[in-house]
Amino acid sequence: MDHLVYLDNSATTRVSEPVLRAMLPFLTEQYGNPSSIYTLGQQAKAAIEEAREKVAKAINAKPREIFFTSCGTESDNWAIRGTARRMAAKGKKHLVTSAFEHHAVLHACKALEREGFEVTYLPVSADGLVDPAAVAAAIRPDTALVTIMYANNEIGTIQPIGEIGKICREKGVWFHTDAVQALGNVRIDVAAEQIDMLSLSGHKIHAPKGVGALYIRQGVLPESLMEGGGQESRRRPGTENTASIVGLGQAVEDAYADFDEKIARMAALRDRLIDGLLKIPDTRLNGSRERRLCTNVNISFKGIEGEGILLWLDMNGVAASSGSACTSGSLDPSHVLLAIGLDHGTAHGSLRLSLGRYNTDADVDHVLAVLPGIIARLRELSPVYQA
Repeated sequence: MDHLVYLDNSATTRVSEPVLRAMLPFLTEQYGNPSSIYTLGQQAKAAIEEAREKVAKAINAKPREIFFTSCGTESDNWAIRGTARRMAAKGKKHLVTSAFEHHAVLHACKALEREGFEVTYLPVSADGLVDPAAVAAAIRPDTALVTIMYANNEIGTIQPIGEIGKICREKGVWFHTDAVQALGNVRIDVAAEQIDMLSLSGHKIHAPKGVGALYIRQGVLPESLMEGGGQESRRRPGTENTASIVGLGQAVEDAYADFDEKIARMAALRDRLIDGLLKIPDTRLNGSRERRLCTNVNISFKGIEGEGILLWLDMNGVAASSGSACTSGSLDPSHVLLAIGLDHGTAHGSLRLSLGRYNTDADVDHVLAVLPGIIARLRELSPVYQA
């Protein structure tokens, strides 16, 4: 194919033209260090503060509550490990999370367990939803933090964040959510949803890789992960990545400028993909149909391996995924799919198609034209399916 059908937007997105235009001056002309007092430096500082205001506005936070980081993984680690360090001094060494979080969260929790912390991993329903009542029951007097992702990166389920936030606030426990997949696809209100900390990343919404942010509610004080200079109110030292921060601000602003129209268009593409793929025999949709990101399609095909599907799709001009990009080199079945009750064989035969603002009806038409034949051919070759 001359045209690539890119359906792996949950892994990363292309930098948009408006974002690139906003960034370029800070790579070539306004390249000053934001900590410098001369004009060139202060121009960069002003651009960073403008981006901070844009991010804060998108999630109904205060600009001083937004701290720029290198990525969502850093933001998750700061929130989780920084809170654990802070609360350990008060005798609080228990955390609550779910069994199907992103590995940035799960691995941070596992690292804390090796240091003597205790973590409760809540199960999720067959639809991929966390029960707020289970969160309430898991909180103990020594609980330092609850961390539940806003929307799952593999199956797209949107969690009842407002309910969980209310429970945590009533019980006096800090609440963190990884909103990397939700930003730009869901309206987020950290005040109304009673969120104490929220992680986000730029490269999922058409900003460049290597920039993210952590919202920290005023009065919440996780320890910093690094020591250094006075950047980011002395809480996240290091010379700021001005151009990428500017790009993040532009991307966030763009994501919510045409929000309703974009969501409706992508939801229609998603639903057409789901309906078309479920016509293939022995398939199942993974995750809730109703509480689902407008960008996410995750289907399991019985009797075949996801890697084979991806290779054949690639030969037909389609870029897709079988799960999280962070674990694409692993031969283990997705922990997310196992958490919702799939057996290993079914989990291995999963396909994630994730939409973005540049996808079209023609892209969906192409997938629906080539994928049924790919599945049929792979099943002909599969002794598991033939059996």
